[in-house]
Amino acid sequence: MLANIRGTSIYFDVDGVGLRLEGPKQIERPTAFLVHGGPGIDHTSGKARYERLREKMQLVYFDHRGQGRSGRGDPARYTLDENVEDMEALRRHLGLERIVSMGTSYGGMVAMAHAARYPQSVSHLILIATCSHHGFIPAAAKIVRERGTAEQIAQFEDVRAGRIDSPEKMRQYFTVMGPLYTRVHDPGLSVAALEKAILSPEALNRALGPEGFLTRFDLRPELGRIRAPALILAGRHDWICPPEFALEMQRLIAGSDLRIFEESAHSIAGDEPQQLLDAVAGFLVYQAAPSGTAARAAT
Repeated sequence: MLANIRGTSIYFDVDGVGLRLEGPKQIERPTAFLVHGGPGIDHTSGKARYERLREKMQLVYFDHRGQGRSGRGDPARYTLDENVEDMEALRRHLGLERIVSMGTSYGGMVAMAHAARYPQSVSHLILIATCSHHGFIPAAAKIVRERGTAEQIAQFEDVRAGRIDSPEKMRQYFTVMGPLYTRVHDPGLSVAALEKAILSPEALNRALGPEGFLTRFDLRPELGRIRAPALILAGRHDWICPPEFALEMQRLIAGSDLRIFEESAHSIAGDEPQQLLDAVAGFLVYQAAPSGTAARAAT
């Protein structure tokens, strides 16, 4: 489905019902936005990882502008700020009140910025394997030099130089870097997932190439504005968003909870999938949303 908002078309898909029948009553369930990572990928990998959460809430997946099945438009607008505004516009387009906001990696950056700028729009915030400022790039470069192969080091340098300029090169990047992203790496599954994904190198380069917006972004001054209960999840062995960045976010987001997954790298959903789902479900049940919210966690 397409939402024509803010001069582009945002593709979204809905999984699960908004109303659940319980005896004679219709119970309204919370709606969650699942914000995908990248930039340069689409929402489809999240469906296999998070589909079981539809037992707790209605799930809305969407592709950022310039990525996946969303409209391309002006590449100069492939930025975090635009993605935040698109997310808020989609919430309004769908007629939703407060949403559960769940962002992974780059999606976590979008989700935390959205929760800071539109605190009245978010009932719960879940940040998975993400960072709040550009310091993650030199940190990741250092880790790749320490842990990576010569080919992995070269691939990361190609990203920073803007040389990953085709879907084929993006597939090669993820194939080579796969063992760093997950500790439970299955090359066959990785190739199959990449074949299904729509890859958008222009969005990747606008973010991480020379002068890319992620090379200078810093959300730390905004994090104090977040009012929703927040859960921060990090992988102990994450090479691109190391856990020290999660500790920093916990200090800056008042009342936030942090869990570090000891057996996970960047892909917690791949390394410890059941533990991740249990952490999210428990947070939704036991963390009360701000007063007045229409999105209440279903037990």
